[in-house]
Amino acid sequence: MTEFVDTAFSFPTVIFSILLIVVVLYWLAVITGLFGVDDDAAWLGLGGVPAGITLSLLTAVTWMLCLAGSQMVSGGLLVAVPFVALAGGWLAARGLLLPLRPLFREGDRSSRADFIGQMCVIRTGEATPAFGQAEVSAADGASAIVQVRTTGLDRLDRGATALIFDYDKDGEFFLVMPYESEH
Repeated sequence: MTEFVDTAFSFPTVIFSILLIVVVLYWLAVITGLFGVDDDAAWLGLGGVPAGITLSLLTAVTWMLCLAGSQMVSGGLLVAVPFVALAGGWLAARGLLLPLRPLFREGDRSSRADFIGQMCVIRTGEATPAFGQAEVSAADGASAIVQVRTTGLDRLDRGATALIFDYDKDGEFFLVMPYESEH
């Protein structure tokens, strides 16, 4: 164990050991609610992934590579180990985080399923089982024009209020039904 600690706190690994301690303290602060992980890490080519996660993974991977490299290399080549570890850590972190991007992007969090159960207003001349468009408002207040279809023999005229009750993935349209509000 002492050999591990000696290696972790000797040149060149000590640089990343200190950063790793900072990362651990950061995550303790996140757990206690002092910090959030909302900042974007677009600088790593991973727009959408929070910077805290990106920097933590980059630091951990770089530290491991530097630790391993310092054991394999000796002499004057030790100076190159942190640079090689950093380059390798950047590539590894980017590769590990790339599949996670969709989980963190705000625009991808909402889905078409969010519109099911919402009211919409027909914006085309009419909505039929073959054609129609309607305006629907999202929970955040933004509105969208969506493709809609009625079922059976229902026809909805422009300006009619309808209820979105399903989404057809194959046809990429919402199914709507007439909605009569009670006064």
